[in-house]
Amino acid sequence: MYYIGIDLGTSAVKLLLMDGKGTIHNVVSKEYPLYFPHPGWSEQNPEDWYEKSMDGLSELLYGFDKSKVAGISFGGQMHGLVILDEQDRVIRPAILWNDGRTYEENDYLNRTVGKETLSRYTANISFTGFTAPKLLWVKNKEPENFARIKKIMLPKDYLAYRMTGVHCTDVSDASGMLLFDVKNRCWSDEMLEICGVTKDMMAQVFESYECVGTLLPDVAEKLGLSTDVKVAAGAGDNAAAAVGTGTVGDGRCNISLGTSGTIFISMKEFGVDQFNALHAFGHADGHYHLMGCMLSAASCNKWWMDDIVGTKDYAAEQSKIAKLGENHVYFLPYLMGERSPHNDPDARGTFIGLTMDTSRADMTQAVLEGVAFALRDSFEVAKALGVTIGRTKICGGGAKSPLWKTIIANVLGIKVDVIGSEEGPAMGGAMLAAVACGEYASVEEIAEKLVKVVDTVEPDPELTAKYEERYQKFKRIYPACKELFAEISDKE
Repeated sequence: MYYIGIDLGTSAVKLLLMDGKGTIHNVVSKEYPLYFPHPGWSEQNPEDWYEKSMDGLSELLYGFDKSKVAGISFGGQMHGLVILDEQDRVIRPAILWNDGRTYEENDYLNRTVGKETLSRYTANISFTGFTAPKLLWVKNKEPENFARIKKIMLPKDYLAYRMTGVHCTDVSDASGMLLFDVKNRCWSDEMLEICGVTKDMMAQVFESYECVGTLLPDVAEKLGLSTDVKVAAGAGDNAAAAVGTGTVGDGRCNISLGTSGTIFISMKEFGVDQFNALHAFGHADGHYHLMGCMLSAASCNKWWMDDIVGTKDYAAEQSKIAKLGENHVYFLPYLMGERSPHNDPDARGTFIGLTMDTSRADMTQAVLEGVAFALRDSFEVAKALGVTIGRTKICGGGAKSPLWKTIIANVLGIKVDVIGSEEGPAMGGAMLAAVACGEYASVEEIAEKLVKVVDTVEPDPELTAKYEERYQKFKRIYPACKELFAEISDKE
């Protein structure tokens, strides 16, 4: 049988066709526009998501036996606000995860409601990108639209609704709304009251691998599929990608070196750190996960290479790096502020330790090491909760660099595993569909059987010791600069 994974991204939807043994038969991508109606705003039209997904599905299935399609599921951009009226029509464009308009509402939640209160209700504090401050923004700035709200949804869940007629969401995606009691896997009555909405406005919550319904007749007819095709709830993009890399079960870790960087740790038991430095969310395997998100990871290297050094030959620049663990230059990778673990939008990128004998290779090395050190900051928070991590998977564009993988293995002091197939949230979505259809008994079972490690980078004890000494210096730089960062930001 075939299973379809739909990754609803920020710039495009990626669709993947997989069989029950994990073989990928086709992949299709369809782009749609982003809108920036004001500086710092970021919006999309949910109808574009649906139309491009339907076009993509038709292209994905062309030439294949459609009668073998058993299930569909999703990974999707998180935190976006989709609001529907009583006729289930979209009221206004979706406000996306990377929209920065909610700074007033974010401050209200963190300072007036209070971080401790938010953490008690939801296991998290507020960020401008989360859904709850967006909802408050609509309430404060567009009261006429707020009054029309009958359903509140997330991006991928709007697709599921259009396909099945069911207003649904999953635990992992709902966790990023700041409206969800993560520990108890249900809506937070207190947060709904703070935001002025009622529980009947919220979608029904499913586990990621649960079937929410089957295809509506008109959707099935348009695609040439059976109305028996099951649609599973799916997951937020990071949780879906974690399924695709086999990061499920207890104490598993995945590092993503994309434009932003994440360290994702799966846990059987609920846990939240004292300062909410990491996100504490539900996971697609039915349990929980911790996630640290840094805003600039591989993008730091791209900025350094493309804009400063002026080259596209990243490998050639990295080949000039001679000695690891002995660099006297440090780099703070906060080019867009920072999320985890500092939660400081004023933080800035910084080189420190430059001397007259500093070389271009030293600074290139410092950029790679700075990202690794910043990932370790989040890693240390998880370790403080008693989480034991001996190895991690790695994915994303930055993971193509053997040198960077070596640096990360030694900065963290753990083994770094490279998997054979990296298709991200779309693969995770297809795997969740296979579980929903009964092809596999659990998310852990399908991950164990389909995800294969093809290479492992081992840490070297001597190099790990050198990096330990340097990390202890690195972690003192941000606190020393924090007040200055705020002053610099105020002048901009």
